[in-house]
Amino acid sequence: MAHVERRGQGRWRARYRGPDGRERSRTFTRRVDAEQFLAMVEVDKARGRWIDPALGKVKFHEWTDRWMATTVHLKPKTQYDYRSLLRRHVIPRFGDLELIRIDRLAVRTWIADLEASGLSASRIRQARQVLSSAMAAAVESGFIAANPASGVKVPRTRPKEKAFLTAEQVELLADAIDERYAALVYLLAYGGLRWGEAIAVRRRRLDLRRSRVEVAESLADVAGALHFGPTKTYERRTVVLPSFVRDQLAEHLSRHGTDDLQALVFRSPDGTPLRHSNFRRRVWVPAVRSADVPEGLRIHDLRHTCAALLIAEGAHPKAIQEHLGHSSITVTMDTYGHLFPSQMEELATRLGHTREEARQRLLSSSVGGTHPKVISLRARDSEPPNRTTADPI
Repeated sequence: MAHVERRGQGRWRARYRGPDGRERSRTFTRRVDAEQFLAMVEVDKARGRWIDPALGKVKFHEWTDRWMATTVHLKPKTQYDYRSLLRRHVIPRFGDLELIRIDRLAVRTWIADLEASGLSASRIRQARQVLSSAMAAAVESGFIAANPASGVKVPRTRPKEKAFLTAEQVELLADAIDERYAALVYLLAYGGLRWGEAIAVRRRRLDLRRSRVEVAESLADVAGALHFGPTKTYERRTVVLPSFVRDQLAEHLSRHGTDDLQALVFRSPDGTPLRHSNFRRRVWVPAVRSADVPEGLRIHDLRHTCAALLIAEGAHPKAIQEHLGHSSITVTMDTYGHLFPSQMEELATRLGHTREEARQRLLSSSVGGTHPKVISLRARDSEPPNRTTADPI
């Protein structure tokens, strides 16, 4: 049984047996503190929330080494980003602390210091997310009772202004770029593929007879190593292409393709997969500079262009979601909702028509013709207006 025993002047030891059968103790200077501690221990044991105190003494850097070894489900790029954030921003502050010593105040102070150092809001948010994920895993493993980073506020991120090309500007860019990649420009701008998805398309994924491309893989360059893997949402999708994009792809394959169905559709001149950094420096930037398009245009902006062109053609948000491969309609609307034409004025006019039709039905009703409200409506309609709609209230 748990009990408190005196161990000398001003020393009281609380002893108890944990769920694992091992006996543990903790010393206090007051008997009442020892008794309250034992009461909380018994409550935690009864509720299944008891934590072995020894586990919480593990150093944070030791825990993250163990935790990262279990993140095999994450994509290589995500793992690389996690390790970078831990090395640069998280370990320097919390690495030598025991898990149990990291509290919410320490996390909030850390975030404030990161903001004062000039680190961007988005990077602070990512660093907090890594810390929170590591501590959440510690909670799940029974090392600590609660996640001190959960719910801690971080600076708000300002959404970056997106660039959208017109159809004419897409033509100018396709004409200015190396002819080996003109079809890639059209695929990005009208197919809406992400960069990693487009450069991972293999010949067998193209169904040119039906103007379709199956988006099933993505290629990422992580610290100089190329990794083929699933798409961002881990789902496959089939994109129906405009006929002219199909024709561009057919011509591209006739000039630069091979008979190997496993071969990538777009490759570097030496036949290797395209790398974003090399392509941007050697091909993309020179083309942007020579074409009449916004300076600083990113490759990813062609995906935004696809969304803008679809919206301009009156495409339903659900169709746009499926075309771009968003995980949900919420992502589509949060990203591109401002581009949809506002229907508020049209809705206000239609509500006015609804009300007027209701009045006319009342006035023409034989049953309600003698109703006091109907008589009042008729009298009000026959009175001249006291003011015009432009008069202030």
